[in-house]
Amino acid sequence: MSAPPIVKGTAVWRYFGDFRAGLLVWQVLMLQVAHPVVAAGVRDHSNYVEDPWTRLMQTAASLSIYIYGGPAGARFEANRLRELHRSFTGVDADGHRYSALNPAAYAWVHATLVMVPVDTQRFFGHPLSDAELGEYYAQMCDVGRLLGVRDKDLPPDWPSFERYYAEAIAGFGTNETITGLLETIRTVKNPSRWLPEWAWKPLRRWQHTAQLFVMCATLPPEFRARVGLQWTDRQQRRFDRFSAFVRAVGTLTPVWARSTLVRTIGRLNVWLRAHPRAYRFLP
Repeated sequence: MSAPPIVKGTAVWRYFGDFRAGLLVWQVLMLQVAHPVVAAGVRDHSNYVEDPWTRLMQTAASLSIYIYGGPAGARFEANRLRELHRSFTGVDADGHRYSALNPAAYAWVHATLVMVPVDTQRFFGHPLSDAELGEYYAQMCDVGRLLGVRDKDLPPDWPSFERYYAEAIAGFGTNETITGLLETIRTVKNPSRWLPEWAWKPLRRWQHTAQLFVMCATLPPEFRARVGLQWTDRQQRRFDRFSAFVRAVGTLTPVWARSTLVRTIGRLNVWLRAHPRAYRFLP
């Protein structure tokens, strides 16, 4: 399928930056590091344990550029990401050498990002129609090619992608990076020097409970069980009430406004790339 460019009104423009996708941050990180090569790369080269807040903001900024930064911004960010990951090499948990540009692992990370907006609408909005899924997936395949994902690692259509995604998850289990990720959620550091530590401690307990709850609710059930996360019928009923509330808030928000923040970040980052001296004025 020939994909239209990502402009106002198209599927990726409408759904990718939806503010409700922020609820799936830890879910998508968990699924990414379930891949053994990604797990090893994150273990050896990521600073998410020491500074998860900055890492999450950097990831959001990067995504905003190649979706909403226009063709030039997307090409710049794609080239930057490939060059950044070129040096990420090492030895995985089984003693095999790995590269962050391993084609299958690189494609898997892209696949998890493809799924985020679809899951966002499934859990917190209104599921995409078949026509929307077709356009959305074709556009995200173009994004994948721009990022360097091989054509043969991009399933030809949405039904094929769903099968690929389910089969990949069926082969994943727990690993040390997943264990570290769960510990990071529990012990995450104070995100601001202006927030007193005495005030952060109860907030940290609250965010741990909330993040773990949403992550468990939105992970594929079989995978959730394999990594040892518990889920009960009572928790499911609580999540159903929570998702209904979020869905109502999203429905009351105009479509264009749902992605305003991410689109603004994308434009800002493109401008900053063109005016690097402005970085010194940022906090």
